[in-house]
Amino acid sequence: MVVQQHTGHRRKLSVVLATYNEEGNLRECLGSIKNIAHEIVVVDGSSTDNTREIAASYGARIIKTTNPPIFHINKEKALRVAGSEWVLQLDADERVTPALADEIVNILNLTEEELDEYQNNLPEKGLFARHRNLIEERDGKIGTESGEYAGFFIPRLNYFLGKFLRYGGVYPDGVIRLVKRDKAHFPQKSVHEQIVIDGRVGWLKNPLLHLDSPTFARYLQRNSRYVDLIRDELKETKEKKNLPNLVNYFVLKPLNWFFLTQIRHKGILDGWQGVVFSFFSALRFPRAYWRLLND
Repeated sequence: MVVQQHTGHRRKLSVVLATYNEEGNLRECLGSIKNIAHEIVVVDGSSTDNTREIAASYGARIIKTTNPPIFHINKEKALRVAGSEWVLQLDADERVTPALADEIVNILNLTEEELDEYQNNLPEKGLFARHRNLIEERDGKIGTESGEYAGFFIPRLNYFLGKFLRYGGVYPDGVIRLVKRDKAHFPQKSVHEQIVIDGRVGWLKNPLLHLDSPTFARYLQRNSRYVDLIRDELKETKEKKNLPNLVNYFVLKPLNWFFLTQIRHKGILDGWQGVVFSFFSALRFPRAYWRLLND
C-alpha cells in the first residue's frame, strides 16, 4: 500500500514505531495515520508473528533488530532513521483519531506566534499544566522556557476492560509524541522516561486512544513486565531489604496510592473499572518488592 499524503499537508511527517509481535494491533494503528504520514518507519524486535508483513503492506520502511527489555532503545533507533523534520512516535496499541490527525496537520503548519496563541486557548490548559508539573516533579525539567517549539504532549485516553478511563489521575496521561527529530532523544534508561526535548514543549488538545488493556489477561501480562522493570530499578538503586521497607512497600505505598487515586483524583467516577485499575496499580509496590526479596 502506498502511503498517501493528507490533503493540504505542506510539512512532511514521519510516523515511527518500535514493535514486537504486534500483529493484533498494528493494522489499526497504521490505518489511523496512513493519510498524514509521508513515511512510516517500523523498528521491529524480531517478531515471530506477521508484524513485519503488516507493516510492509502499509509501505513502511522496516528495520529488523533485537528486542531489548527497555523498549525505548528501539524507539530511539526509529527516531534516528526518520527522514522528516517532524516525527510522530506511536505504540502499536495506540490509535490516532480523525480529529487528532487534523490537529497534527494543522500544528505542523502554524508559525511560532500562532502556536503561542494556540497554547493559550487550549480548552484544558489548566489540567495539562498541572499534569506537566507532576511529570517534572518526578522526572525533572521538560524542554526549555524559550526558543522554538520542538515537541508536543498528546493527552491519552487509556482503555481498560471496556472503558476509556478519565479519572483516578489516569487522564490526561500526557506523552510527548510529536517532535522535531533533531531536537529529541530517548535517554533509554528507564521504562518511565519521557523523550527529552531541546526546545519548547506544547500540548495538543485531541486525545490519542490507548488500547493497552482490552482484556484482563492482557493487562496482567503487561503489568507483570512492568513490575519486573520496577524490581530492576530497585536493584539498581540498591533498595534495602529490611523491615521498614517491607512495611512501606507492602502497606503504606499501596494504601496511599489506592486512596489517592480513588478519592483525591475521583477514580470512583470511572465505575468498577476505575476501582479495579487503582487496586492493581497499587499492588505494583508490594509485587515489585516481593520479587526483589526473592531475586
